[in-house]
Amino acid sequence: MSLKDDTAVQASLVRSSVARRSNECEPAEPADTVTDRLNTLLQNSGPGYILKLCPEQTYFIQAPLAFGAANQEISTSGYPTGDQRALLVVNGTINDDGTGHTTAVDGTCLSCSGLRLRNVQIDGARRGAPPVNGGGNIEMGGENSDHLVEFVHSYDPRGWTCLHISEGTLNCNNSVVQNNDIGPCGSDTFQEWADGISMSCMNSIVRNNMIQGATDGGIVVFGSPGTQVYNNTIWVLNHTLLGGINMVDYDPFNGDFSGTVVTNNTILGGFATDTEEPGEKLGNNFEGAIIKMGIAVGPRTWFGEKFGDNVSSSGVVTNNQFGGAFTYAIAVSSAVNFTIEENTLIGNTSFIGARGPNCSDSDSPPTPAPFIVDPNNSDQMNLQSNFQNIRDGDDLTCVLPPNGGDFWPFGDNPS
Repeated sequence: MSLKDDTAVQASLVRSSVARRSNECEPAEPADTVTDRLNTLLQNSGPGYILKLCPEQTYFIQAPLAFGAANQEISTSGYPTGDQRALLVVNGTINDDGTGHTTAVDGTCLSCSGLRLRNVQIDGARRGAPPVNGGGNIEMGGENSDHLVEFVHSYDPRGWTCLHISEGTLNCNNSVVQNNDIGPCGSDTFQEWADGISMSCMNSIVRNNMIQGATDGGIVVFGSPGTQVYNNTIWVLNHTLLGGINMVDYDPFNGDFSGTVVTNNTILGGFATDTEEPGEKLGNNFEGAIIKMGIAVGPRTWFGEKFGDNVSSSGVVTNNQFGGAFTYAIAVSSAVNFTIEENTLIGNTSFIGARGPNCSDSDSPPTPAPFIVDPNNSDQMNLQSNFQNIRDGDDLTCVLPPNGGDFWPFGDNPS
């Protein structure tokens, strides 16, 4: 063999070794060092590093996995979907004061644009306990741009949301949340709720997500000017959901929804869970599961008088579909310059619910109906013709579904 041939062979062996190492995944065992091992790799490997987790392995982590530099990625080796995705379990300490470990993945580091979280599962491991004060299962965004979360299953968060893209100093930009399966999230016990997706990053995209069993908001859009929310499916099974898609928060963008478009989403309230008999259209839902508001627009729908005369402004809500049991499909109160058109009911629907014990003495929830607006505090609106005017659109989350009875339509959901 010539020297030239020998050099070529050595180079080939080096390339093969590098390729083998690049395809290796970081194992979950030994479990007592896994959190430190994974975080050391993220903090020390520099921009562009890909942390490859092993398929079908479970990682019991004691602290958040914290991205350490721009353009890093956490994913399962080979990018599988379904149960083959690596599973991160939130397993750190919960303190006596109600704080503790709530977040599995944290991508809010400074100078950390271009981060990617892909093809993993995240179990917040709340297991029916009260919520823990802290972040969501996933915390991305911050003072960064171009974050991506896709093909992730996030569920049972200890904190307030399954997935949060935060605003930074109002400079988060261009995040994409797509093709995820989210939920269940939280409990429908009073003030033990949790969101599915919480978006507070400008000019972002939330699309093609399947969200089942959120209890606060399925998708909450915190203003996030310029954000597009489309082709998502939100439904309930065993728990009541306060709002399917919420455009109610005045903070942090002062109610500005300019350029924010919510379109072509499917929102499915509860369906009857007893046996359908020939000719029957309504039955009982043994868990009393409904969606109180399919889409909520304006802070007063949610918070009553808390934000005074402040409003949500300048968003677009079009071509969304609603089926199943709601109290209201779309509720509008304290909104300005919104376009809400061509939203429709599909399949079997019912509109049910009544004043609950958490309604204040001054609240007079309107009769359940598909599309309602309070014209006393909503102005310059372009609304589809079938909206019904109401006198009081405050604090509509205080309504409760019936305690049993044949009020739920028969129908199907993705489950």
